[in-house]
Amino acid sequence: MADHGSDRPEYDPAEPTPPAREPPLRSTAPQSDFTPRQVGLGLVVLVLGLVLTFGLGFAL
Repeated sequence: MADHGSDRPEYDPAEPTPPAREPPLRSTAPQSDFTPRQVGLGLVVLVLGLVLTFGLGFAL
């Protein structure tokens, strides 16, 4: 079994009651802050993808 750190509560599958608190596992993307540079790069990639997808379709 993987070691998840000492701050994670013990869980026994045979015990019907869950731990008193949720274990902290990780931060996910919607909870993370984005820098203006990352947002700008994402917009550039979006625009390029749209131009390639629809631009090639209309050109052909």
